[in-house]
Amino acid sequence: MDFELTEEQQDFKAVLRSFVEKEIIPVAREWEQAGRYPTEIVEGLKHLGLFGITVPEEYGGLDLDPVSFALVFEELARGWMGIAGVLGSHSLSCRMIAVHGTEEQKRRYLPGLATGERRTGLGLTEPGAGTDMQSISTTARLDGDHYVVNGTKLWITNARFADPLPVIVKTDPSASPKHAGMSVLLVDKHTPGFEVLKDIPKLGYKGPETSEVLLTDARVPAANLLGGVEGRGMQQTLSGLEWGRVNIAARGVGVGQRAYEEALAYAKQRIAFDRPIAEFQAIQLKLATMATNLQAARLMTYWAATAVRNGRADAETGMAKIFASEMALDNAIDSMKVHGAYGYSTEYEIERLYRDAPLMSIGEGTNDVLRTVVAKALVAGRSRVG
Repeated sequence: MDFELTEEQQDFKAVLRSFVEKEIIPVAREWEQAGRYPTEIVEGLKHLGLFGITVPEEYGGLDLDPVSFALVFEELARGWMGIAGVLGSHSLSCRMIAVHGTEEQKRRYLPGLATGERRTGLGLTEPGAGTDMQSISTTARLDGDHYVVNGTKLWITNARFADPLPVIVKTDPSASPKHAGMSVLLVDKHTPGFEVLKDIPKLGYKGPETSEVLLTDARVPAANLLGGVEGRGMQQTLSGLEWGRVNIAARGVGVGQRAYEEALAYAKQRIAFDRPIAEFQAIQLKLATMATNLQAARLMTYWAATAVRNGRADAETGMAKIFASEMALDNAIDSMKVHGAYGYSTEYEIERLYRDAPLMSIGEGTNDVLRTVVAKALVAGRSRVG
């Protein structure tokens, strides 16, 4: 087993780190507190080609290996977790189109998505259906050569920029099992009846908008049915969510890394009782625990990323997402403790990290649900430990 990044991956990480240090970190706290959309940073992401990280090269994308894919989200989240959100669901949906779309759908959408000229997200969650995807109530009724779509989607990142927005619907509400009647439709931005309503206020994860979407008798061409076959929506979405869990795990590593860096730097410069607090054993124990768990989460995330490329990896990605997201929250809390009262101040980075960290334990399936996913995979023999 090789625990080191390849030379190419190291170079790629260095480019990402340089961009984050120069373009994100200097403005993140100010823009986040002001609720300012990071337009200039998004332009930088376009320039680096990062909107095409899951798009095949033949359509103009980078088609990154899964570990390099994880590096993108780790480094961006280290600077500002919200920026990672701009690329998160976009990259997941690009992969869904690349893997499951018809050739016509790939040629129509992927080149623009790869450059960032087009952007996308994923219309999955509803007011009454989050982790339980089969409980969605959005319907799509075939009427001639169009589907008539009705329903509400909630917590949709990139909703105001998505064109198209892949929306999971029920094309056959009476199907049994329920997932057999679920499909994905690629809804173009200017479709009549498609409306982005309010942006949802959030504790953290600021920067990208997270919105409510309403579809009222929206007429979507039948040619926009992902893959051209009804009833495959659940499988198409789940295949994307495995990469999504790598994305979230990597974000956890990024937030955990920044929390550790802030704690270490502060402990070295903060003087108490005539010496840096880094010399006190109580602080040293926290720093050692933070660094140990951080590195364990990083290696688990890279391991899970590699497993994704080799086939179904619901157990591996679930384990990595659970561990890395909980590490991020633990590191944020311990870093705040190292900072003392200053950690509670909005003039320091740590309070933003503390607000961002909980999202990773919720997004792409809550950790408690993912524990059951991991357990089922172990019982079924799809993964093993030891």
